[in-house]
Amino acid sequence: MAETVTPAAQDIPPPGSTRRERTGWYFYDWANSAFQTTVITVFLGPYLTSVAKLAAGCEPGADNCTGYVYPLGIKVATGSFYPYTISLSVLLTVFVLPVIGAVADRSLHKKRLLAASAFTGAFATTAMVFVTGDRYLLGGVLLLIANIAFGASIVVYNSFLPQLGGPDERDGISSRGWALGYLGGGLLLGLNLVVVQSFDNGTAERTLDMARWSIVSAGLWWAAFTLVPLRWLREHPTAAALAAGGRGNVLTDGFRQLGRTLRGMKAYPLTLFFLLAFLVYNDGIQTVITLASVYGTEELRLGQSTLIVTILLVQFLAFGGALALGALAGRIGAWKTVLLSLVLWTAVIVAAFRLPAEAPLPFMVLGAAIGLVLGGSQALSRSLFSQLIPAGKEGEYYGFYEISDKGTSWLGPAAFGLVFQLTNSYRVGLVSLLIFFVVGFLLLLAVPIRRAIVAAGNTPPRVL
Repeated sequence: MAETVTPAAQDIPPPGSTRRERTGWYFYDWANSAFQTTVITVFLGPYLTSVAKLAAGCEPGADNCTGYVYPLGIKVATGSFYPYTISLSVLLTVFVLPVIGAVADRSLHKKRLLAASAFTGAFATTAMVFVTGDRYLLGGVLLLIANIAFGASIVVYNSFLPQLGGPDERDGISSRGWALGYLGGGLLLGLNLVVVQSFDNGTAERTLDMARWSIVSAGLWWAAFTLVPLRWLREHPTAAALAAGGRGNVLTDGFRQLGRTLRGMKAYPLTLFFLLAFLVYNDGIQTVITLASVYGTEELRLGQSTLIVTILLVQFLAFGGALALGALAGRIGAWKTVLLSLVLWTAVIVAAFRLPAEAPLPFMVLGAAIGLVLGGSQALSRSLFSQLIPAGKEGEYYGFYEISDKGTSWLGPAAFGLVFQLTNSYRVGLVSLLIFFVVGFLLLLAVPIRRAIVAAGNTPPRVL
């Protein structure tokens, strides 16, 4: 899909930013998306569960074997080990990300922080090559490291955005980065699926091997393409970092600054109100992404091949969707475009409720609709938030933003699970997610966005 821009959204560099630098920034989305798609979305959950089952004494490929493992002496069902590990990583992330953001804002060498977090995550992912046999505990530890490092790198990466473009350019910059991320993540996932289909001989051991090497490929991809932003990005130290001049301990200074920021956030109630709106509607988005495959298999009785094709369809159409909604934001503003995307998300939920069972084509069409709205709603939320951050506190505030993105993503699944438990219906459980989009829409609509940007000390873009 060709990218269409208006004069307000053209890729015009502000002072100190270049096209090469912004291209380098885009490429970190390309690099890290492989972890989210190949590792988290597709391969690691089933693989780590299978390793836990082997540790519990189950035969390879025995789907109906329910055993237990005992990490640190705690009795855990094999099917619960992966989600519990994800939940623990999210909990730890809540404490880590604001600190990482504060350190980034106080550092003269923010690229080094990006390199440290990205390469730590990539190394932990690549080290999954050693998770064989019954080494489920090693896999769990590596997952914790990789997922926390992933979140930390995203905080540092996002904190570059306000320095890469003026108020009228950031929507386009964020959308292009997000679009390239979906393209890169989808490309590696597609390659891995082709390899798996070509070389998997059908045995349980070979299937596990192919999944393991697919996970490893994502770590190598992440590390290799991180070299591009590290090469092309330039440092944009904050006034506080320049004033410190590299003196003192960045980590302890970061903790002190975080404390001051937490006390001072009450001075920006409209920024906090936007974060609340984002927390609500983004939780709905994350729940749809997380539970779509369960809905497809359990309620609609669709096969694995249909789900794989739909995942790829979502990835590649999200590329075009992010660019299209980014172009629309250049015409009507990011705030209105995100509100429109929430209306479209509501329509997606209603359409999903009415999908017939055992009908792959309607499910794929719905996946296409999700792809078109998914990338844009996330990319524009990121750029819109950049307008609400007080200058010099980008890392800290994006730390809290990332917590709102990842740290509360249990609310939607909890609501879905509770409704299913009460009704025994995945369809009714899905409809319960409407409240996240409706309430999120109303909260975002209530944010006086232009006044909020001015209150944060920033210049509003021409259109909102």
